[in-house]
Amino acid sequence: MNSFYVTGGRLRSTVFRKLEEWQSCQQALLIELDPAKNQSRACVEYISPPEACPDELPAVLFKSATLQGNKLYTCTSTEVLIYELPAFRLLHYISLPCFNDLHHVYPTHQGTLLVAVTGLDMVVEITTTGSTIRECGVLGEDPWTRFSRQTDYRKVATTKPHKSHPNHVFELDQEVWVTRFLQRDAICLTTPGSRIDIAVQGTHDGYVFGDRIYFTTVDGHVVIANRKSLKVIETIDLNQLGGKPGESLGWCRGVLPLDERRVWVGFTRVRPTKFVENVAWVKNGYSHRHKPSHVALYNLERKTCEQEIELEPHGIGVVFSLLPVPAIESGSAETILRESGKTTGV
Repeated sequence: MNSFYVTGGRLRSTVFRKLEEWQSCQQALLIELDPAKNQSRACVEYISPPEACPDELPAVLFKSATLQGNKLYTCTSTEVLIYELPAFRLLHYISLPCFNDLHHVYPTHQGTLLVAVTGLDMVVEITTTGSTIRECGVLGEDPWTRFSRQTDYRKVATTKPHKSHPNHVFELDQEVWVTRFLQRDAICLTTPGSRIDIAVQGTHDGYVFGDRIYFTTVDGHVVIANRKSLKVIETIDLNQLGGKPGESLGWCRGVLPLDERRVWVGFTRVRPTKFVENVAWVKNGYSHRHKPSHVALYNLERKTCEQEIELEPHGIGVVFSLLPVPAIESGSAETILRESGKTTGV
């Protein structure tokens, strides 16, 4: 793998006030990063239209994405966007009133879309034309007992605190699964009762790779489960694989396995928030020692960190997804970067 995609956002800067998560980014950004040369090109730069986001300082960034064939499925907090690669031509755009703090979009085997509506603690299944097929609360309850169908949640800055905070959707043998931050697990929505206990900390990614599922926890663990037995087979504390003592790696989110030994993992710089329970994992003594947003390559067999790349010089202040460049774009990464005309070298 010569290069990979990183989704996230360009940070909004202000000297007058501290910004919350839902105000953090001024522009959604998807880059292709060449780790060998520490160069990147901007593939998509995007700003949400006013009608699809809150009126005051909305955070505009790409959340977790899915790559399937030559199509990339991604989302902002209030929109689903589907791009055709390699030109990143926008094929579909969907924005519904129930969309609030979206975290992931995933195409099903049937051609529909599963969307993690984190702000309403539910997963919705929709078509590419925006028709709703079903709505599933991730706590076994009707989500509309707490929320109103008459509200346009795209205009609501935040619905926190959440009761579950679903993050990532995936399929196992055509069954729908979702990770839940507060419950520290992944559950099956189509066969209630099936569950993978992550336990370590708040869960984010659920990336299926071969017979394994790679989960990240926000405090810097990679938890690997067997997709058949649904049992955790290994838990790796990335904090022990490099870095300075007492230094926080950051908010761990985004995982890309290269093989069973090596994985790229994304980290976002920890920033203050009034929802202290969300960053309670940041231990005493870490508060002034946070690493900048970055990606790191780990060898899980040797238990070493082989490479780190800061992302902020490449425009990414908040990172969500790491995705492989599909075979349709295979070839010289150097040529791709040179011809793009948007290369950033660090």
